[in-house]
Amino acid sequence: MQFGWLTLAHSPSPEDDTAAIFEQLDQAIAAETFGFDGVWLTEHSFTGESVYCDPVPFAAALAMRTSRIRIGFAVIQMALRHPVRLAIQIALIDNLTRGRLDVGVGRGTLFNEYEFAGFGLSSADARERMEEVLDVMTRAFTEAPFTHKGKYFNVAMPELRPRPVQKPHPPIWHSVVSPASFTACGKKGVPILTVRIPEAE
Repeated sequence: MQFGWLTLAHSPSPEDDTAAIFEQLDQAIAAETFGFDGVWLTEHSFTGESVYCDPVPFAAALAMRTSRIRIGFAVIQMALRHPVRLAIQIALIDNLTRGRLDVGVGRGTLFNEYEFAGFGLSSADARERMEEVLDVMTRAFTEAPFTHKGKYFNVAMPELRPRPVQKPHPPIWHSVVSPASFTACGKKGVPILTVRIPEAE
């Protein structure tokens, strides 16, 4: 059995944010010292709920301060991201960690519409947008040259560099809540992340 630690600390005020960010960094580093197998980074914006907001640069900072523990995203809000930029960032962090990265993906928050509005988006098309972002990102890791024409993104690039250390890319975990999502992930054989749900459900 392996044990991981999830970072999610609410900063009480903007004045406390800097100290809270460093507290989260110190605690994540301590997780490695205490023998945890992984540390999982959350993503929430605008309220201090996940004080560092963006787990991507935070993971880069953590990568430079650890050597063994796996670093995971739980989860990247895919509907808020550009797939090529995200692929480049993930590949870089996988290099910085020397292959210790896990990537949890989800469409975005189920409850906080303001997170979409803050990026000029709506949750109405979040699932569809997430599926395209995920498709483009994963194909960009392995296809060169790479082209994509879709509903939300049109991309043409010669090659993604650096390539991820893990082949063909870091493990991609899917955030699931509904029974249909569990079934779909089971059929695909992909690892899942989920919240606490009633046993009967």
